[in-house]
Parts: sequence; C-alpha cells; structure tokens
Amino acid sequence: MNAAPGMFKPFARLLHWLMAPLILAMLYIGVGMVASLPHRDTLLALHRPLGIAILLLALLRLAYRWRHPPPALPADLPRWQRFAAHASHWLLYALMLAMPLIGWATLSAGGYPVELFAGLVLPPLLPHDAALYAGLRALHGVLGYLFFAMLLLHAAAALSHAWMHGDGVFSSMTWRRHDARRAHERTGEVEPEPPPGIVPDETEPVRPV
Repeated sequence: MNAAPGMFKPFARLLHWLMAPLILAMLYIGVGMVASLPHRDTLLALHRPLGIAILLLALLRLAYRWRHPPPALPADLPRWQRFAAHASHWLLYALMLAMPLIGWATLSAGGYPVELFAGLVLPPLLPHDAALYAGLRALHGVLGYLFFAMLLLHAAAALSHAWMHGDGVFSSMTWRRHDARRAHERTGEVEPEPPPGIVPDETEPVRPV
C-alpha cells in the first residue's frame, strides 16, 4: 500500500523513529564515558555496537531515500528555510556516517580492539599511531557536540512546524495527519469539514413556479 501524498513512506518513518533513540543513547553514553571514568569500559562496550548499528541503519536509510524520495516541502515555505532544511538534513546524515567511522578509526589508531560482542571483533581501519589517535579523538568529541546541536535544532524546527505553522511537515514523519489537513485547508486544496452536528444541504433550491 502506497503512502498518502505528502507523507513519508512507512518504512522511512520506521527507520527515523528507530534511529532517534539510538542516536540519543549513543551521544549520552559518549558523554558518560568522559564524565564517569570508573564506568568507562562498560559504557564503551555499549557505545561501540550502538555506533555500528547507527552506521548500518544510516546507510540503509540513504539507500531507501534514494529509491523513495521524501515528500516536497510546502510551496509557501520561504527560500531560506527550504535551504536550511535541506542543508541540516544532509549534515545530519553526514554526522550519522562520520561519527561511527571516526570512532572506529580512533580505536584502531589507539591500538584498541573494536569488539562489538563476545567473539565479534571488527578489523582496524588504521594502524596504531598515538598522534593520529589524539587528533581523531579530539575530532570525535567536537563532532559529538555538533551532533547534539544539530539534533536540538532539528527538534526545534519540527516542533515549530507542528505547533506554530501546522503545515504538515511534522505529521509527514508521524502517523497523525490532522495538521496536514489543516495545511491543505489553509491553502484551499481541501474543503473544510462542517462542524459536528451540521449536515450540509446538498439539495437544489426550489425554483419558483
């Protein structure tokens, strides 16, 4: 069954809401690794598989997006907002790919095994190099803060579309469509429904004899 016009495909929505908590968990665990040194090994054991899962899901999501393009933004959206929306989305995709890869490369340069589960160890991306390890670790941290900032901006923009504009952008990624209908009514594409209890009179007027 095809998705309704103006909506993301169901699988795209599933991937979005599956990845959202994984990304938040990965970022908060990353912060905890720095703030709580006694629990660093335990948190790192969670951080590694989360990062690889996000990397694989991001690749799957990009492939699906290429086969099934997202719905168009509202026609009345200002040009600068349209540019900001596209740029921020592609930056988020870049971070979803770069963060796990840089983390993998950082552990490789530090000489640490990239173990996901018991017995499953990924091959190193880089040879052991202390200077490279230090540089990649700093880069990983900076990109982590950028990722946090982009997620906050993304959430703020989504809530703005949902609560202030009601233009259907937020509902296109959910399973609710009431604000999308309001947007169509505002632009005149769909006739507003009559108030509850009022039945529209569809009979023809009586002509005078």
